[in-house]
Amino acid sequence: MYGDPATIRKILTELGDTWAVVGLSNNRDRAAYGVARTLQRFGKRVVPVHPKAETVHGEQGYASLADIPFKVDVVDVFVNSHLAGAVADEAVVAGADAVWFQLGVIDEAAAARTREAGLEMVMDRCPAIEIPAL
Repeated sequence: MYGDPATIRKILTELGDTWAVVGLSNNRDRAAYGVARTLQRFGKRVVPVHPKAETVHGEQGYASLADIPFKVDVVDVFVNSHLAGAVADEAVVAGADAVWFQLGVIDEAAAARTREAGLEMVMDRCPAIEIPAL
């Protein structure tokens, strides 16, 4: 298990409501689209991060975490595992409080670096599954 219940609860209820969703586009067939909508229903501000920088669910998109001109509390990662470590490193630089790797996104070394940098970290879990249970 890559996310203990206390860490999951802390990220979802205490660390802030601005979530950068890396990999979020207007493609309704992708999991990120539905998860972002669920996060919004639970009061989270969802900031799309995708090379296309599309506006999704009414929120302006950005091409990278570095392009976001305000603080992001949580970085939710919907990219392949081999790309996730770089995103986690960018989240640290951006000053995020937590990184959340989605189901199937696993990078043990990135998780260790993220925690060592002082961020909360959940891996291989989905906030849209976890948040309704709170």
